[in-house]
Amino acid sequence: MRWRTRQSDRRVTVGAVSTDVGGFVRTIARVLLVLLVLVGGTASMVPAAVGAPAVHIDDVTAGKIDALLASRAGAAQSKGELVELLSRQFLGTPYGADMLVGSATQPEQLVIDFRRVDCFTYLDYVEALSRSTDRDQFIANLVDTRYAEGRIDFRQRKHFFSDWVSTPQIAATDVTGALSTAAVTVAKHLNAKADGGNYLPGLPVVDRAVTYLPSAAVDDNVIGGLRTGDYLGAYTDQAGLDVTHVGIFVQTADGPVFRNASSLAANNKVVDSPLAEYLRSVPGIVVYRAQ
Repeated sequence: MRWRTRQSDRRVTVGAVSTDVGGFVRTIARVLLVLLVLVGGTASMVPAAVGAPAVHIDDVTAGKIDALLASRAGAAQSKGELVELLSRQFLGTPYGADMLVGSATQPEQLVIDFRRVDCFTYLDYVEALSRSTDRDQFIANLVDTRYAEGRIDFRQRKHFFSDWVSTPQIAATDVTGALSTAAVTVAKHLNAKADGGNYLPGLPVVDRAVTYLPSAAVDDNVIGGLRTGDYLGAYTDQAGLDVTHVGIFVQTADGPVFRNASSLAANNKVVDSPLAEYLRSVPGIVVYRAQ
């Protein structure tokens, strides 16, 4: 789930004005967005779109976005290898809990901050970067990755990890069931606590079938079926949740690792955790393949 918890180790319609004028206004707004982002100061605030919340981009983040896009531009690689290349640049980035701003009663803000990441914003950034060639495109792709229907709204935020493979504009494909006959499918009532409450007040309960691989079933054959750049979620048996943590599978010379923004006191940053060791701490995993 895209519920921000610490791991145990988320048109302007121009009234009666003509469609041509409305399109002109939207075009001008997009141009202003690019110009304002490029010339922004230490704490830039620019509109993400007409009528949308402001985008906050600090100088450190702006510099990293440009550097990452430059490295991505020179990489003739598969999508998985591109995800690995981009995610590697975040190694050592400090962990920050609850990075997103917004609730059922507080206006949603489009947060872009590479100085600290939680496990979900980390994947948001990597996936959006992998689809982008310039900063304006990155912002648009981040909105599509983080929000259903590309609308910056708390109610449209992809709060659950399985939203990545369940919303109309999917960010990845669920390959969990294809990796082993040991895969298990569970009927989940996402957002519904066991005590009858909700994790996210103001949002509905979502009934969804979630398929996972029990950790004991993740053998050499399963590992052999994983690809560098696959997105992994730590499945949970807890009512109302799909996963409690997410990261990226990377096959290294030293063996398979789980690249993740870890809140563990021993880490508190983006690290490569030995996959076998991590699997011993969770009931199982879901595997989503980047498109």
